[in-house]
Amino acid sequence: MFQIIFNEISAAEISQLPTMTQMEVLSEFQVTPEDLENLDGDRFGSLEREGKTLYRYRAKDVRIYFEVTDDHSVLVHRVLTKNTFQDFLYRTRLPLSEDEELSQSKQFWKLIEEGENAQRV
Repeated sequence: MFQIIFNEISAAEISQLPTMTQMEVLSEFQVTPEDLENLDGDRFGSLEREGKTLYRYRAKDVRIYFEVTDDHSVLVHRVLTKNTFQDFLYRTRLPLSEDEELSQSKQFWKLIEEGENAQRV
C-alpha cells in the first residue's frame, strides 16, 4: 500500500465534504500497486497527457485525482464531487468515457497543475 499525501487544495476540497462522507471516502481510499496495474474503470481509472499518468479513484459521488510519485507515494491533486459545477462541466462535454473526456480537457489539466504546485500538507 502507498502512503497518501494531500496538498493544500485537495485537503481543503475533502474537508468541505460532510464529516461522515469524508470518513467513508478516506476509509475506502486505499491504493495498492495491484490496483494500478489492473484498472477496473469503475473504482480506478487513468488519464494521460504528455507522457504523464494521472489516476482517478471513484468513491460514492467523489472523484480523487492523484499521481504516484517517484518515492512511491500517492499525491492527491484534486478531490471533486460528482455534483460540483467543475466536475459537471468536465464529465458532460464529450460523448466519451469519463477518463477519456477529462484527459482531453485543458481546464481539467489546469486544475491538476494547480494541485501539483500546491503545498503538501
